[in-house]
Amino acid sequence: MSLKRETAEALLSIGAVRFSPDQPFTWASGIQSPIYCDNRLTMSYPEVRKRIAKGLAELILAEYPEAEVIAGTATAGIPHAAWVSDLMDKPMIYIRSKPKGHGRGNQIEGELKEGSRTVIIEDLISTGGSSLTAAAAAKEAGADVLGVVSIFTYGLEKAVKNFKEAGLSHHSLTDFDALANAAADSGAIPADSLPGLHDWHGKLKIGGL
Repeated sequence: MSLKRETAEALLSIGAVRFSPDQPFTWASGIQSPIYCDNRLTMSYPEVRKRIAKGLAELILAEYPEAEVIAGTATAGIPHAAWVSDLMDKPMIYIRSKPKGHGRGNQIEGELKEGSRTVIIEDLISTGGSSLTAAAAAKEAGADVLGVVSIFTYGLEKAVKNFKEAGLSHHSLTDFDALANAAADSGAIPADSLPGLHDWHGKLKIGGL
């Protein structure tokens, strides 16, 4: 079984992914989506979170073998970065979306040495905005940001473009197609709803929604 499929089935098994083609979820951007992916639920399932941590560690070793520091985005990426950094025996930091409004005003917590080769962990990538904000903060602090890894990506063209413009690569354990197909195969959604989901996704990928 592929890592994409295995991860998709793990997320479906704990109810982290929900499909509602008839009553779509609304994203912050206003986009109506038939899918809602809540990877925060993985924290409550030790077997699943361990599997995800192992997958993310393997992804980092394959794509960024020179990584020295594991960075988590606040807030959803923090626990996964902690588990992965522990598994890989590497230093960890986490990055806020903006500096604190009190105390030392830190945006980055933990020790980040100049030139440290850093990989950022995100739970989900839609347009890539939060990941790239974190990457920019880490670069400003002196890190050599290698790229971003995540649990799930929608595979949107906008994200591809944004990462390309930032000069960063990104890799995910699973994606929309794998989740939709696994959901149909398991009976989590009716098989006849699959074409509609792929049609929605295809339009979203090219900016048609």
